[in-house]
Amino acid sequence: MQISSPWWAGAVSYFVGLVVMLAVAIPSPKPVLTESIQGAGAWFSWIGGLFGAIFIAVVILMIPRLGAATTLALIVVGQMTGTVIFDHFGLFGVQQHSISLPRVVGVACLILGVVLVRR
Repeated sequence: MQISSPWWAGAVSYFVGLVVMLAVAIPSPKPVLTESIQGAGAWFSWIGGLFGAIFIAVVILMIPRLGAATTLALIVVGQMTGTVIFDHFGLFGVQQHSISLPRVVGVACLILGVVLVRR
């Protein structure tokens, strides 16, 4: 049986993932989800699910328009560009690594890859 809606397919994917994670988390050793854990961490550590849902929505919308290869290539370019910026400024608690020529060339090669895949 195939789910005819990409939105329902995304919801089912998240639900199955939740069930699997609960099946692993519940019998695992401590720490159990408590108030102290709920308040721990930076605010941005709690929005991963939101970004995951946005990611799934963007993929659902872009694959029919751009194709799977171009969509995936653009995702990789976006992730690499973002992480190079995060590293350079030490954002989100990552250790600071300055932007260097090899890093810029690496991102440029990925952008060139998108151009080549798009043709």
